[in-house]
Amino acid sequence: MGYKKILITDKVHPLLIEGLESENCLVTYDTTMDNAKLDEVIHQFDGIIINSKIIMTKARIDKGKKLLFIGRLGSGLEIIDVIYAKKKKIAVYNSPEGNRNAVAEHEFGMLLALMNNIVRADAEVRKFHWDREKNRGKELKGKTIGIIGLGHTGSSFAEKLSPWGLKVVSYDKYRKRYPPSLRFVEKVSLKELAETSDIISLHLPLTEETKFLVDDEFMSLCKKGVIICNTSRGQVIKTSSLIEGLETGKVGGACLDVFENEKPESYSEQEKVMYEKLYLMENVVLTPHIAGWTNESLSGIAVILLDKILKGNHLKNVSGDTKIEIFEAKILLKQ
Repeated sequence: MGYKKILITDKVHPLLIEGLESENCLVTYDTTMDNAKLDEVIHQFDGIIINSKIIMTKARIDKGKKLLFIGRLGSGLEIIDVIYAKKKKIAVYNSPEGNRNAVAEHEFGMLLALMNNIVRADAEVRKFHWDREKNRGKELKGKTIGIIGLGHTGSSFAEKLSPWGLKVVSYDKYRKRYPPSLRFVEKVSLKELAETSDIISLHLPLTEETKFLVDDEFMSLCKKGVIICNTSRGQVIKTSSLIEGLETGKVGGACLDVFENEKPESYSEQEKVMYEKLYLMENVVLTPHIAGWTNESLSGIAVILLDKILKGNHLKNVSGDTKIEIFEAKILLKQ
């Protein structure tokens, strides 16, 4: 067998490139790669590592005639036809473990900023405007927070809540057992979570089940003034329903790192009007899909994804766990 050729289409920590090259892989690192360009070259590669801009459809997978694996930087697998890839015996790896802490910390920051009017107060102070009473905040202590989806990021977020004096409830259709670190989290139905939570935090993949989960019907179940946080996938929330809830006061505030459409240059006229309305609201805190975007998560994702690829035995000269342990030791020395 010859050397494996690996294509990386998005920014990664050098540790991932070094780790692959240490296995005698030929790495092509091209962050200008788009879907059209990829269609012309994918047949050359044994493995591909992508982020959200590349969509691995059936047609594109078929063009990757040599593909042994597809690596996803981060968590979301909706950009990959996973079922078809596995049918073609192509392994699919993602790396949610690498940025789960970053996402959890980011959401915590957004929530504290919203409840304490920090964004508005900061803007006012910069204009020499001093209004303490208008910016009186609310405390997390004593509130009920409902977490929908208790996977990697949902669990990490829940763990950070334990010392803050909140009641934490959760709904996860597919998780039956919680680890000891989450014993304080109460399992409830989705309906009970909606009806009892002061704050609702979404940590879900985008699937047919979860698309527009938070819509008019869902919000009709919620307490008046509920705060909704989303750092997972934008299309889990129906934006028009959220805006209506914010306008009527049914929704008291929102923390959004993800959006139904994350490409402003592609907005329709209707979307422009919708998002302009959202962006003018003072009871929302908004960031451009950066919750998992830290220096630490960049290296964490690299380590996790490399580990999975090596353990998958796809590369030439793989020597098992010992090789991985040596590489992890080198990483620790560099940090």
